[in-house]
Amino acid sequence: MQRRIHSLPGLLLALALPAIRAAAQPRPGLSSDERRIAAYVASHKQEALSLLERIVNINSGTLNPAGVRAVGDVLRPEFDKIGLKTRWIEMPDSLHRAGHLFAEQHGTKGKKLILIGHLDTVFEKDSPFQRYTVIDSVTVAGPGVNDMKGGDVVMLYALKALYSIGALKDRTVIVAMTGDEEAPGQPLSMARKDLIDAGKRSDIALEFESAVRDDTSDYATISRRSSSKWELKVTGITAHSSNMFNAETGAGAVFEAARIVNEFYKQLQGERYLTFNPALFLGAANISFDASTYSGRASGKDNIIAPAALVLGDIRTISDEQLRSTREKMRAIVAQHLPRTSAEIKFTDGYPSMAPTAGNRTLVTLINGINRDLGLKQMPILDPIRRGAGDISFVAQYVDGMAGLGPQGNGGHTVKEDLDLASWNLQVERAALMIYRLTR
Repeated sequence: MQRRIHSLPGLLLALALPAIRAAAQPRPGLSSDERRIAAYVASHKQEALSLLERIVNINSGTLNPAGVRAVGDVLRPEFDKIGLKTRWIEMPDSLHRAGHLFAEQHGTKGKKLILIGHLDTVFEKDSPFQRYTVIDSVTVAGPGVNDMKGGDVVMLYALKALYSIGALKDRTVIVAMTGDEEAPGQPLSMARKDLIDAGKRSDIALEFESAVRDDTSDYATISRRSSSKWELKVTGITAHSSNMFNAETGAGAVFEAARIVNEFYKQLQGERYLTFNPALFLGAANISFDASTYSGRASGKDNIIAPAALVLGDIRTISDEQLRSTREKMRAIVAQHLPRTSAEIKFTDGYPSMAPTAGNRTLVTLINGINRDLGLKQMPILDPIRRGAGDISFVAQYVDGMAGLGPQGNGGHTVKEDLDLASWNLQVERAALMIYRLTR
């Protein structure tokens, strides 16, 4: 792994100092049980990080089912130890995915919680980024240290802290760790059925993907945008290029595809929380596309009018209504053909949106009460434009929820992914206190 060089070695430590100082001070706002929870978190930090190192060093790229299962095999007995009933949920062979780890217990007191994580990473077996590495006294790096094996361990040790004082007794907690969050199996109705069913049986969803912060604050995530796909196919009349634009030949497929994409830009860009991206564009006399590798080939000559074009992309929205409206506008643009061309657009559902509801905002009030009792700054709500899609969105229509409760770090989805060790205890403690207060 390429060693990361910090231009300001103490930057992360400086950012974390307020939290470290707060942790060392008396906390009159915490109950005696909550102070015991904090003490457990502090005394088990190295144990937690040793477990994190162990699972980070297991490759669990989404397309490595054996590796995903191996991470689940390490975590499963840890949940067994705290009284949760665990099960591995197999996916049909047609999905080509490893499956999911669920752990749960049921009681009669407090809110019923679903805690969401995932076992897979974006780094497959051929990635050069494979090992947990200590960078300096406050930073470690490795595939999944913050997205999201670090979040899985934060969740686990928050529950362990509660278990240590008997605070999980007669409470309902469902842990849902999917094995394919980074590249879900299709159809989603099958790949996410168990998660959705668990969400319907819950009151609150907490997701443990990495926290978002900047130089001034860390943020509360109560909304995530959707992620869905579109495919545009365009056809035209092929002929010698000298015949371009005449009545028999028309404008050709590439001009029509370019017109459509340009109109998408002109008519749709600028709408708040909407983004759309033409990610792949093929046009020629002969084109082919391989979905398994997301790659294509185009061949022809500069004196031949291209009869075919293909454009693939995605859409991200803040609500189902915004997605519906966007699709209607795109269909209308596609329907206005240039001469002697035709086009069709197809949409594929992906991750739904998690809208910023009033119920979600009540969770911000709760976590800011915890921040106050820990002597920390209030957390502002994160602008959803700064966050991608996530599994919590599949249950968002059924429960109130908050995401981003995992560790603080940088470089997710890149070979520079790292974790801020100075913030570790704070993230585990804050998560444990949130679960504790929700379940009283």
